[in-house]
Formats: sequence, structure tokens, C-alpha cells
Amino acid sequence: MKLIVLGSGTSTGVPRIGNDWGECDPDEPRNRRTRVAIMVEGGDGGRILVDTPTDLRHQLLATGIGRIDGVVWTHDHADHTHGIDDLRPLRMGRGAPIPGYAADETVRRLRQRFGYVFAGQHGYPTICNLDNLDRVRMVAGIGVSHCQMPHGPAQTTAFRFDQGGKSIGYATDFSAITGEMVALFARVDVLVVDALRRQPHPTHAHLAMSLELIEACRAGRAVLTHLDKSMDYRTLCDETPAHVEPGYDGLEIAL
Repeated sequence: MKLIVLGSGTSTGVPRIGNDWGECDPDEPRNRRTRVAIMVEGGDGGRILVDTPTDLRHQLLATGIGRIDGVVWTHDHADHTHGIDDLRPLRMGRGAPIPGYAADETVRRLRQRFGYVFAGQHGYPTICNLDNLDRVRMVAGIGVSHCQMPHGPAQTTAFRFDQGGKSIGYATDFSAITGEMVALFARVDVLVVDALRRQPHPTHAHLAMSLELIEACRAGRAVLTHLDKSMDYRTLCDETPAHVEPGYDGLEIAL
């Protein structure tokens, strides 16, 4: 399996508009962060895209990705969905729409907001078929399991991807650790985990909470993501354990 970090930034990216780098060193290229997303690639080349962030076109061009075999969404917030139109070139040349999955409430909201993507319009074909996650156990030859996580007053979906005895976990946009999350990610090989900032936040994990989840599920390796402008790459490298690293756009980990 392979993990590709497409984007590692918070909803406003780093730098923020206005060239605001906060505490991030602008001369460190790994501090330049687009909106958060990952790609999971199986040993046979099957690819699952997780979320369709605002920067998706740029991310796919930067990583040379021109094909996917399925897409899953964590939740419906704008920074995770509003690049959905960039699925259209990925649909071209396919004999059928791209398979897509999300939790029930996310399905409802995506259909309400982007109906043309899932039903076609004005002669354009359906880009993506959208179904409930409870109906799927495998996408593109990769096992997919999930649970819901608290995201302030809302919920978001945690994912675990398994193939050939290897595993990748993904937990972004959560604000508390639950027993379901710990069970889902138990002994995962790589866990990609939200670590917005060092101070507590009402809807996101802060660094101490992220490290607590990594320890609780005994992840072999962890990658911090959804990092804001206070989270300088080099500084984080110096203060995290050896098996925990700050993520950056374009990071690839082969298992």
C-alpha cells in the first residue's frame, strides 16, 4: 500500500491570504500547505481519494495523479468538498461514474449541494455515484472500515484502509477521542491524524490530543495533518516522538 498526502493544511491553508505565515518559516517549502486530503493506493494500483478539497486540481497535478477508482468523504464542510468539480476530468474516459461513499448525513448534504455531480445535468453524464458507507466493505480492492467521530457539534468519519496485512488510518476534524476510534485504529501501521495547533480547539484535535490517540491505538507510525500557521514543520520535528512526524503536501509513505 501507499499513502500520499495531497494536502496537509487547515481550512485557510498556509500561508493564509495576505501572505500570513504565522509562526511558519516561509523558506521551508513543507510549510506551504493546501487543504487537507489523502490518496490511498493499493498494491495492485487501485486508488481511493479521501475528500475533494478546494485545492484538489492543484494537488492532483502536483502529484501526477490522473486516475482514481473511488472516493470517500469524511464530512461535508467546504474545505473537504468544494473541489468536487475536479472529479469531472477523472470521470472522462471511464465507462461508468466514479464510485463514491460517505456516511448517511454527509450523503444527504452532498446530494443537496452538488446534485448535478450525482445525477448529471444538461447532457453531461453523472460524474460520481454516491452511496452510504454502510453498504461497502471494499473499494478498489482495498478494505474500508469506518466509525463516526465528534467534530464539535457535528460528526465526521474516521477511516481505516487494509490490504495485504498493511493498514492506513485517517482521522481528521475530530474534537474528542472515543473508544470506537481507538478500536478502529488499533495497531494501524500508519495513522494520519488531525493536529490543528497546540492550544485546545472546540472542533479540532490539538497536538496533545493527537499524541494521546496515537499512543492509545498503538500506531506504528503517525503523520500529523490539518496543521495551521502556528505549526512550523521544523519545530514540530524537534518536539514530536520519533515515530510521529508532521505531514506535508506530497509526502508519500510506502508500506
